[in-house]
Amino acid sequence: MQELIQKQKKTSGFRVVTRVIKGALKLFLRSQVSDIQDLEIDIQANDKQLLTGTIPKLSIFANRAVYQGLHLTSIQLTAENIRVDISSVLKGQPLRLLEVIPITGKLILEESDLNASLTSALLSTALNDALIKLLPEFSLNSKIIMWKKVILDKNKLILFANPDTEDDTKLQTPLKVGIGLELLNSNQLKLTLTDYPHSQPIGSESEKEHYFDLGSDVEIEDLTITPGKLICCGRINVNP
Repeated sequence: MQELIQKQKKTSGFRVVTRVIKGALKLFLRSQVSDIQDLEIDIQANDKQLLTGTIPKLSIFANRAVYQGLHLTSIQLTAENIRVDISSVLKGQPLRLLEVIPITGKLILEESDLNASLTSALLSTALNDALIKLLPEFSLNSKIIMWKKVILDKNKLILFANPDTEDDTKLQTPLKVGIGLELLNSNQLKLTLTDYPHSQPIGSESEKEHYFDLGSDVEIEDLTITPGKLICCGRINVNP
């Protein structure tokens, strides 16, 4: 009887620790976004695995999440063989990864959410960088461009900028640029200038194209842009 009681106490202790670890995981994931409408987290790990800091599989599904100003319509993520520092969690410290985690996922962006993201530093910087690569003559004005609207068309973005800026610096006329996106391989995109601002003629093929390297931590399997929606499937490495 005494042995049974001790076993039950040990099992109960494991479950308390397991709840703490799962709670820390969920808190960590929620802390990565500033707003979210729906969040589902599936942690596939038993008590023993969690106590050793191992999570064989983690699945996440979220709707209307906001990450660093980016409005994500829908996102599905799956990670396997995750290693975390359990000692820090048990001490009440933030969750810390011990190894690089490959995450596979699917991201859906609707046009309305993409427009809501235009004020984010991540998106505006990326758009400015693309503009400079395709139109070097705008390099001096890139910091004062305020992106106002984006239209998702078939395999391309149509971008609009307001010439009025916060510091009263003005571009000569409103800016409208069309940029085609093509996935060349898992970590390289081709950007093509399809609509030149001010209706000026586009130069040679080489002058209106730019190849963008996504880096070794990113692998895109599929990128689809249709009127009103962008869908991206692939993998990304999350570093400790």
